[in-house]
Amino acid sequence: MGSREAEGADSEQAAEDGTPGALGGESRRLTREQLFTMAATASINFSSMICYSILGPFFPSEAEKKGASNTIVGLIFGCFALVNFLSSLILGNYITHIGAKFMFLAGMFVSGCVTILFGMLDKVPSGPVFIGLCFLVRAMDAVGFAAAMTASFSIVAKAFPNNIATVLGSLEIFTGLGLVLGPPLGGFLYQTFGYEVPFITVGCVVLVLVPVNMCVLSKYDSVPSKDSFWKLILLPKVLLLCLTIFSLSACLGFLDPTMSLFILKKFRLPAGYVGLVFLGLALSYSLSSPLLGLLSDKLPYLRKWLLVSGGLMTALCFFMLGPAPVLHIESQLWMFVLVLVLVGFSLGMSAIPVFPEILQCAYENGFEEGLSLLGLVSGLFNAMWSLGAFAGPTLGGFLNEKLGFEWASAIQGGWALLSGLATGIFYIAEATKRSSSSSLQNPSGTNEERTHLMSSES
Repeated sequence: MGSREAEGADSEQAAEDGTPGALGGESRRLTREQLFTMAATASINFSSMICYSILGPFFPSEAEKKGASNTIVGLIFGCFALVNFLSSLILGNYITHIGAKFMFLAGMFVSGCVTILFGMLDKVPSGPVFIGLCFLVRAMDAVGFAAAMTASFSIVAKAFPNNIATVLGSLEIFTGLGLVLGPPLGGFLYQTFGYEVPFITVGCVVLVLVPVNMCVLSKYDSVPSKDSFWKLILLPKVLLLCLTIFSLSACLGFLDPTMSLFILKKFRLPAGYVGLVFLGLALSYSLSSPLLGLLSDKLPYLRKWLLVSGGLMTALCFFMLGPAPVLHIESQLWMFVLVLVLVGFSLGMSAIPVFPEILQCAYENGFEEGLSLLGLVSGLFNAMWSLGAFAGPTLGGFLNEKLGFEWASAIQGGWALLSGLATGIFYIAEATKRSSSSSLQNPSGTNEERTHLMSSES
């Protein structure tokens, strides 16, 4: 009994001090509240990614039949992200006023309803009416998505303060499952039953999850803070991390309106099989994310190297995705899938460490700990991701229409190259500054010791 009490006291002390022992104790013994929190947030990760990715295999070709060009299709995808960007900034700032649980549930409800509405758009006349309603419904979906995801990130960070990256990485398994199941499920249901059924099915699943999460999710309250987005985003390190989030999202979003069309034309696969090609990216991302999250929490000094190497690797993969015509390599299906697998892994290398890095930077610069700060960071993360998800499909659709997929993907990789190089230069400059400041402090300390010794001898 005495040893168990001692071990309990040690684990409590470790949790208070924030030492690695707290990480191990928390990961081994999850409370009931933490398990329910993980289940609720996993459900939103899974359902939201299915809603997001289900369009990929068939919507671009369906929209073309309704009179939408490649550029318009890219704008429809990008519209979701632009509204998500604005909504995340606003909702993240007011999460303590609205309430994290209410924001989470309301976002899921709105997302489920408008997903069903999106399935009715094939009944709308072709041309401007169809295009306008696509923009309207996607904008409504974006508001619901922003509310649910901003609240989800904040709730996870509040429930698991000592190992955020590990939990977020584990939850990315469900994000990956949504990305994995969305395209093939959407392609199969579309090919078998038509346009309406994929959206109605997924929308109903999301609506069923709302009352379930209402029962299992705990309520998180917090006092509003005076800290603002501007104070956070104007920190140099946070600015660079925002560029990293933007570049990764832009590269991923570029694939939505362009990749399915490229696969259909280049490899002549049926629509039902196009979704299977998406598996390479989604599986590698979801399977590698828990390991990358664990590394990020256990060895925090590795985060900077994961961010830099992930950005450079993503740039190289997008250069090879076409491949770029300058390489004079003929595109083959097996090589295309292999590069997608590497893209998924490299995206995880950069995406998983970003959230804890921003939080650590905020704490170092005097931000108050609590749900208010978590809402700011969550909103900022989702906003930058959404901004990239707007730029990626919009620019990607335009470049794909003018230059072709091969050149468009190579140019798109420039975002990741820029963020990788900029982050690497910043971390090198930061390390150089620290080493020079420590070397300046050491000689003074040595001289003081010598003076003390001489006076004591005399």
